[in-house]
Amino acid sequence: MVDIAQTIASFNAGRDPERLAMKYKLMRSSPFVFLRGTCHLFYQRLPRDKMLDDAPPVWICGDMHLENFGSYKGDNRLIYFDNNDFDEACLAPNLYELVRLLTSVLVGAADLKLSRAQALALCHTALDAYSAALMFGKSRWIEAETSAGMVRELFDALASRSRAAHLDRRTTLKGKTRTLKVDGKKALPVSDKARAAVTAFMNTFAAGEPNPDFYRIIDVARRIAGTGSLGVDRYVILVEGKGSPDGNYLIDLKEALPSSVLPHVRTRQPKWRTDAQRVVEVQQRNQAVSQAFLHAVEFSQRSYVLRSLQPSEDRVALRGWDGELPRLEEVINSMAELSAWAHLRSGGRQGSSIADELIAFGSRKDWQLPLIEIAVRCEAQVAADWKAYCEAYDGGAFNLPAKP
Repeated sequence: MVDIAQTIASFNAGRDPERLAMKYKLMRSSPFVFLRGTCHLFYQRLPRDKMLDDAPPVWICGDMHLENFGSYKGDNRLIYFDNNDFDEACLAPNLYELVRLLTSVLVGAADLKLSRAQALALCHTALDAYSAALMFGKSRWIEAETSAGMVRELFDALASRSRAAHLDRRTTLKGKTRTLKVDGKKALPVSDKARAAVTAFMNTFAAGEPNPDFYRIIDVARRIAGTGSLGVDRYVILVEGKGSPDGNYLIDLKEALPSSVLPHVRTRQPKWRTDAQRVVEVQQRNQAVSQAFLHAVEFSQRSYVLRSLQPSEDRVALRGWDGELPRLEEVINSMAELSAWAHLRSGGRQGSSIADELIAFGSRKDWQLPLIEIAVRCEAQVAADWKAYCEAYDGGAFNLPAKP
């Protein structure tokens, strides 16, 4: 018998209480948000099934769900739509990735106002798209010219965004100087000690870069972002960039923790120097073009990922499907195809399956229906666990100490 409250509290032990309280409150709001916040629990509760474990090993993002796809600027300065969260990345059977995606469709149906039949139809179309992309055997990608439907609408919206407007949303401008908005929504204040530590780190990092002045720190705050990672040590850093005030850049510094998938897979893992190296290298392998400014670094003798926060980052507004199922099908198909392309692209690396093995798997017809059945079981488990969580939360089990 799993004690849900104890399991969740133990996993999140040591996180920043202020942001962790936000996470716990968010998880109370719906089963889908709960699923996003409990990747560790999902794999702990995943039915042990020979079909899952015998599937081809690939580099997975580890936390595949409907909200983990979005736009970003690549290091070639073009904008792409792809998977964008690799905190839980590891080498695992490809069906681990897909069963979490399908479960997110089923669990997220209520939030998206989908009927049961529509949610199941989306699961079928996702598996058809994934299989077809594997059978084709060649990786592709999605950029503005190759996008369609709701993804194309996202690209169209990005075209009018400017860096100045991006900064205006996150900072306050006085004269020619910007400071971060510490409003409890995107950022929280940082202690003098933490500010000094981040500043010293960035100065050291900048010294090894071609243009050190780019990284001159203007302001620092604790960053609020995501669901699963809320409470992890994380900062947003405002730097000089290409000049104040409108050429400033925002940088994200986030601690990399061990993948919560790893305790539940049998696949032998390579030895990474740090968890940040694992996150960054798998992201670079899986994406068609690597995200611009992505680094594995060491800060305070711990492992962190350093990356830029870009005006071009956003997600598809899935709730905008407007009752037209083909619009949503197109997005889900893209997500499934992107997963297949990532698995093909990173194939043959440190134990992952080669293209021939993945092509053969895609041509098989014996795993799709059983996988949907497992996802249905996972959906029921998530619903039961969320109910238990809500009872514990409402009973005060997740009350955290007040700020000093």
